[in-house]
Amino acid sequence: MPFGAEAPQRNPPCQDTPVKPKKIGDGMVADCGNARHISMKEEIHIEGRLCAVILKQSFDEPGIQFFTPNDFSQQLASMSYQPGKVIPAHTHNPVQREVMHTQETLFIRKGKVRVDFYTEQREYRTSRILSAGDVILLIAGGHGFEVLEELNMVEVKQGPYAGDADKTRFVPQLPDQLRFE
Repeated sequence: MPFGAEAPQRNPPCQDTPVKPKKIGDGMVADCGNARHISMKEEIHIEGRLCAVILKQSFDEPGIQFFTPNDFSQQLASMSYQPGKVIPAHTHNPVQREVMHTQETLFIRKGKVRVDFYTEQREYRTSRILSAGDVILLIAGGHGFEVLEELNMVEVKQGPYAGDADKTRFVPQLPDQLRFE
C-alpha cells in the first residue's frame, strides 16, 4: 500500500436474504445475519441475490465506506472527510479484468424516478423511489424506470459498449399494486 494511504474498511453486503426491512425516515433497517444496518443505505435482494444498493442523499458517514465486495466489477463507496484531509496522489495500474455482466450506477441529480426490480426471468418483485442526490448501483436482475418528476441523472457503467448485445428489453407485467417493501 502506498505511503500515507489508508486501507479502506469494507462493509460486506448481506450474505443472506435480509429479514423484511423496516422503514426509518428515508433509511432502512435490515437484520441480515452479518450485522445490524441502520443507515441511509438499502440493499435490494431478489431470490437471495444482491441486485441493487441504494445510497440516499442523506447518507454521510465519516471516512470511506465501501458497499460492494472486492469481486464486484463495479465498486461503490462513500467518502466523507473534514477539510485538510489529504488523499495521496496516485495512478491506477493496468489490471486485466473479465466483466461478464454490466453493472451500472445512476446518480440522480434532479427530479424523482421510480425503479422497478425484476428477477432474471423478468418477474416483477419490488419498486423504490429515488430523488435528487440519491445513488443506485444496479448489480443483477432486471430493472425499469418511470420518471415521476423532471429528471436529470448520470449513468456510469463498464465499457466498451456492446450495442444490442448489452441488454435484453422486455415488456414488464406490473401488478395493479406496486410493492415498496
